[in-house]
Amino acid sequence: MNKKKLCALAVLSGLSFSAMALDCDPNLLPSWQDGTSKTAIVNYVDQSTDTSKKTFIPEQDRIAVFDNDGTLWSEKPYYFQLAFALDQVKNMAKEHPEWKTQEPFKSVLNNDIKSVFAGGEKALLDIVTATHSGMTVEEYQQTVAQWLEVAKDPRFDKAYTDLTYKPMREMVTYLQDHDFKVYIVSGGGVDFMRTWAPEVYGIPEEQIIGSALKYKYDYNNGNPTVTKLGEILTIDDKAGKVENIQHIIGKKPVLAVGNSDGDHAMMQWATSQPNSMAMIVHHTDEAREWKYDRKSSVGHLDKAMDEANQRDNWYLIDMKNEWCTVY
Repeated sequence: MNKKKLCALAVLSGLSFSAMALDCDPNLLPSWQDGTSKTAIVNYVDQSTDTSKKTFIPEQDRIAVFDNDGTLWSEKPYYFQLAFALDQVKNMAKEHPEWKTQEPFKSVLNNDIKSVFAGGEKALLDIVTATHSGMTVEEYQQTVAQWLEVAKDPRFDKAYTDLTYKPMREMVTYLQDHDFKVYIVSGGGVDFMRTWAPEVYGIPEEQIIGSALKYKYDYNNGNPTVTKLGEILTIDDKAGKVENIQHIIGKKPVLAVGNSDGDHAMMQWATSQPNSMAMIVHHTDEAREWKYDRKSSVGHLDKAMDEANQRDNWYLIDMKNEWCTVY
């Protein structure tokens, strides 16, 4: 079978491309097809680390920030952390008989996801606060870890941690190998991500920034604990990402990578300085992953995509045509 037919078969079957099916260098970012985005990454790292060039960035200033949902792993049909929260409502229902008649919990128990989303942001926050609070951080993370061991994505029948993007993991490692300090800056819950992301991405807990509930410290008769409360501490989305980067990192990143308008402010802020770059994962592959942008309620990409088409240092990563492998 010739190369062209092999590519066509892979597309039709929904399989991930191999390095043999596309122009993929097995020695350099092997899951990326040779093309615009891969060239941009390699050139940016070269320009940033070459002391002989005006674009050189000192090591202490090589800060890269990545969104998580839709950027480092999938986010459809809805955020994976929400899938955890919905399962937790069902697990906790025996302790809350009032949920049988109380929305949005009633709809969750009836598997009526459409009605859950019809409740808007308030309904989702009610679900998250109910299932993510009233326990110590350690208890919460143990519950998340146990869920991740058994839960599977309904479309791909894979563990959620198996649905991280191989090209993006390679990009993170490539940056780290060239002395970039990589942070996750996500709208997802910080304690949720810190349970599994350090092992999966090789990014330590202290370099993970996300949304969070308030905490309460208690000495607890010589057994100190930190408990998650049912109140919002921070929503790490849109302008909130910039504010949390400033608060926690304390300097502008030089590279920002996202996939939606929720990352727009972070990318604008990072690229408001010389020798900077932004990249957007554009979901164009309905066979191997998902296809969505402007009209999607999850991962809505509109204004940021328009700006990417106007800026020389912003790049749209075409998942379908630039990734040899997705997962």
